[in-house]
Amino acid sequence: MPNNPYAAHLQASILTAEPVELVRLLHRTALESLQDARFHLAAGDIPGRSAALSKTINIVRELSLSVNHESEPVLARTLVELYDYIQRRLLAVHLEQSEAPLLEVADLLTTLCEAWEQAEVPSEGERPWVRIETIDAEV
Repeated sequence: MPNNPYAAHLQASILTAEPVELVRLLHRTALESLQDARFHLAAGDIPGRSAALSKTINIVRELSLSVNHESEPVLARTLVELYDYIQRRLLAVHLEQSEAPLLEVADLLTTLCEAWEQAEVPSEGERPWVRIETIDAEV
């Protein structure tokens, strides 16, 4: 358990959260990292931008890996393709060093985040939309 009380609380929250809440948390964290990347891009801070982009890409990859393909195969495939597109756009930021892909990804992640905030948590016995075992607790 971490010594920092905030980190300890966050870790406890993650370990006890429902799968849908973990997905919500990952989307919010990805948006925060994306904001960091925009800040570092504007400041010309290449290492900071790279670190923030890498964190966002890792989160989006984890979201993609957590999709449950058995529950809704068509929706799952579409969601995975969208996450793949987002990752490619984030890689474009490295190449173009432009804010345009960041803004596009921010719009997409905001829409996904809003959708997940509206999603109902499945009741016991229902299949979850995500597989909790693939989500990394370190955000």
